Formats: sequence, C-alpha cells, structure tokens
Amino acid sequence: MYPNLYYAFKDWFGWSLQGFKFLNTFGLMVAMGFITAALVLNRELQRKEKQGLLSPREEMITVGKPASVSELIINALVGFIFGYKLIGLFFGKPEGINAQDYIFSREGSIAGGLLVAVLLAGLKWWDKNKQKLKEPERRNVRIWPHDRVGDIIILGLIFGILGAKLFDNLENWSEFIKDPIGRLFSTSGLTFYGGLIIAAIAICWYAAKKGIKLIHLADAVGPALLLAYAVGRIGCQVAGDGDWGIYNSAYITDSTGKVVLAKSGEFDNQLKKNTAYYLNGEVIEKGSFGEDTAVSVTDRKYESLDLVPRKSFKAPSFLPVWMVAYTFPMNVNKDGVKIPGCTEEHCRALPQPVFPTPFYETIFCTLLFLFLWAIRNRINTPGIMFGIYLILNGLERFAIELIRVNNTYSIFGFHPTQAEIISSSLVISGIILIIVSRRRAQR
Repeated sequence: MYPNLYYAFKDWFGWSLQGFKFLNTFGLMVAMGFITAALVLNRELQRKEKQGLLSPREEMITVGKPASVSELIINALVGFIFGYKLIGLFFGKPEGINAQDYIFSREGSIAGGLLVAVLLAGLKWWDKNKQKLKEPERRNVRIWPHDRVGDIIILGLIFGILGAKLFDNLENWSEFIKDPIGRLFSTSGLTFYGGLIIAAIAICWYAAKKGIKLIHLADAVGPALLLAYAVGRIGCQVAGDGDWGIYNSAYITDSTGKVVLAKSGEFDNQLKKNTAYYLNGEVIEKGSFGEDTAVSVTDRKYESLDLVPRKSFKAPSFLPVWMVAYTFPMNVNKDGVKIPGCTEEHCRALPQPVFPTPFYETIFCTLLFLFLWAIRNRINTPGIMFGIYLILNGLERFAIELIRVNNTYSIFGFHPTQAEIISSSLVISGIILIIVSRRRAQR
C-alpha cells in the first residue's frame, strides 16, 4: 500500500523524500477523478452545443478595472491559509504527527503564511493591472455551458465533501453523538452517495441560475460521474482507506504475513488468535518495558466471532490471489496487526484477508463508462442517458454491498445498508426517468 507519495517513491526508486508524506495517494486520485470528470463533461457539453441542445447566455461584464481591495484581501487570506499549513508541513511538522492531523490542528508557519499571502495578493494586483484600461468598459460576453465546467467542478468538490461528511455521520450516528466535533473535523469518513446527492442539488441550482437545461446537463454528467468514481476508487485501493470488503474465509494469513489457502477450520482458528481485534478493535503488543499493552486500531467490532462477516471464494488459477483476498499492508488507517520488521509510520496489515472491493469498483465503473460512451451518440431522447446511468450505478453499488463492510439499518425486519437503500432508489428513479422521457418524446 502507498498511504502517501513518500511510500510510492521509496518503493519505486528507493528515495526517502520526507516532504512527500503529506501528499496522500487517496487525495491525489480524488483530484484526478475531478479532472477526468471535467474533461469528459466539457467534451459532452460541446457535443450537445453543436447539436443545438444547449445555448450560450449573454452576460454583461466590466473589463479594465484595477484589483479591488476585497479581491486583494481574499487572495491574501487564501494565500495565508495555504502558506501557513503547507510550508508548516514541509518545515515545521513535528516527527510522529500525522500530516492530516497537522492540517486540521492550529499549528502552522506564520512566516510561510505571510509570504504566500503577499505573493498571491501581488499576483492578483499584477494580473488586474496588466489588463487595466483608462476607462473600464462594460461588455456583452457570450458564455457557453462548457465554459462553466470549472465552476461546476468546484461546486461538486465543495458540496461533495460536505455531503459525504454529512451522510457518513448519519450512517455512524452513535459515534457522531459521542464526539460530534471530532467526527465533523476528522480526516476520515466519507460517504460517496452523500456527496453525490448534495453536490447534485448544488449543481442543479447553479445550472438553473445560469440558464443551462438540466436534462441535457444530466445526460452529459452521467459518463463523467462513472469515470470519476472509477478513478477515485483507485485511491481507496492504493491507500487502503478502510473501504474494503468482508473477509474471504477461503484464505488465511500465515505466520510470515503471506496469504495462503485455508484448510478446514483454519480460518476460525485464526479468528480466535486475534479475538481482541474482532471483539474490542484492539491488538495486544509489547510495551516499552516488555509488558502486554492493548492498542486500539479499528472501529469495526463484533459481538462474537460468529458474527464476523465472511464469504468463501477461491481465486481461479488465472487470477492472482490478491484480487480476491488482500490484507492491505501499510494501509493509511493503521488498521490491523504489526508487520514484522517494518519501522515506518504505517506498519500494519489486516489479520485476515478481505475482498478488495475498491479494485472491483474501479474495473466495473470503467467498463460501465466505456459502455455509456459507446452508446451516447445513438441516444437522442433527453433523459434516457441519465436514466441508464442511474440504473447502472445503482446496480453496481448494490452488488458491491453484498461483500462490503458497512453499518446496517433495521427496517421492517430487513437490515439494508445506507448505500443499498440509496442504490435501490437510484435504480427505481432511473427506470421512472426512462419511462417518463420516452412518453414525453412520443407526445
């Protein structure tokens, strides 16, 4: 696993670049997901503009004005925050403190913050001064929907994170009640569907305000969302962020840490060896004076070993074992038992192998994106494309939930997860949207 780029560069090239420890692979792949979404959405919007489905909007703007005091203050404030934290990470972070914890703390570099604040404010002044006219002019500018992709992506990023955090805390309400401030500002805990729903509301409001037809925007967004999700899940797999599946009881981890086929009864025996991990979320390790010490490493706890979720599936001979049974060594969550001989910050692996569900979702969503991309030119009825996206997305996520670790709700004797409830709603919504769109087109 590569929790951050430090581990990647050390493994690939043998370089120990301490400054790369704050560049998380999960965050990097999420950023790449937004970039790919922007590229796909831009191309789809331009295609629909050429078809005459989307039109430009004329807006009056003022050009030639110098930088205002408010613009300089905002740039300086943003620059101070970035400089205060980023330069502090490189030159002031104490050893042993996690980079994410440092970012959300009050610690930082005041000198670095002032330096970047002056730099960004100066760049803003220089850019505005370069375009300054003797007399500022009011001009009528034609703005196409694809010109607004940047704004759409930023809205998706901001409200996506807020929604993902909100729904994660709703899903883990008991833990949120115990420590609401800690949960709100924690660097972990994000629910994809929460982000999708809240971001969709924000983007729909923006599109309506800017005169972009929502049905055509939705059709263009579908393929972009699938590809962005596929890329983002690479980050979950590579970093080992805890979004993995249930245990694969066809395999065990031997004394050397290698995943091997389990013989009859071996999986249950291995569970008993790590009883404290499964029942209390702890591992027993030797303290500084040789005494046994309980170390809390995971929030996943079960009332008994019999309730530990598992399915047995042996990998076909043509597939590597890690595709069906993986322990996520050196995961970013520091979840699991210590890896012998490892001295890095992230030195744990799960005591038993699980299904690597992020890897599956990357593969499935990439294939679904290619399918939507291939059929997009054949679909002429507005709404059909987005309806297909809702159905495919819902089916994919519902299937993954069958082998994924998640909290459940009790509803009329059923125990679905939050993602199963939402994914089922997406499938139903997609079917309804397709039926309504076809009937509207026929009329």
